Amino acid sequence: MTEAYAIGDVHGQLELLRAAHDLVEQDRAAHASPGAPLIHVGDLVDRGPNSAGVLEFLTTRHASDPRLITLLGNHDRMFLWFVREGHEDPRLFSDLSYRNPRIGGDKTFLSYGVDPTGSMEEVRAEAIAAVPAHHLDFIANRPLTHRTSQAFFCHAGVRSGVPLAAQDTEDLLWIREGFMEDASDYGVLIVHGHTPVGVDEMHHTNHLDIDTGAAFGGPLTVVAIEGRSVWRLTETGRVPVRDPRAA
Repeated sequence: MTEAYAIGDVHGQLELLRAAHDLVEQDRAAHASPGAPLIHVGDLVDRGPNSAGVLEFLTTRHASDPRLITLLGNHDRMFLWFVREGHEDPRLFSDLSYRNPRIGGDKTFLSYGVDPTGSMEEVRAEAIAAVPAHHLDFIANRPLTHRTSQAFFCHAGVRSGVPLAAQDTEDLLWIREGFMEDASDYGVLIVHGHTPVGVDEMHHTNHLDIDTGAAFGGPLTVVAIEGRSVWRLTETGRVPVRDPRAA
């Protein structure tokens, strides 16, 4: 039986998100898994064209579907901090701002009808007036992790040698180096996004990276997980995600 479904980094791609939810409903019916949770691994906003629509879609769905779980991503926190607290994320390089096209906050503000080109004070004032409070409340209340019997879900990854229950917030939101190449057995499959990969590069035996680059024109991946077995959902059904150990 399906233990969980998971969707990768959305990055403002509302139509891809709608389609991913449709695939989950089709798979629930085909595999008799009506109660399995659906976990979004964060980065709902930035880079894509309709972050405002993504947040409205998910806040509405969450209000009526207790099976939905949406985790916090580093981009979501950057948006929240800029609007609610008026500061940039200190993890950004000094020559970047949240509104830089490389980060993609400019697209998020445009989706709310906010001009991203003014001073921080000007943009923030416009955003406070334009962004619905329930969108920001939704982000502010997102958990960092979710655990099932065989999988641990987070946005970016975990640090080897640290118990899963004691992972640092910054690692959960930002880690790449020290995690992506690590072969440690964490006891469960770590399911995450954050680092874009191709659909043939998702499974790393001990972790599963489901960010397949929707922010950059790639697909928005949705998977079904049963123990350590994983399938990518497509319009024609399940496609096995290859574990390198089976090569």
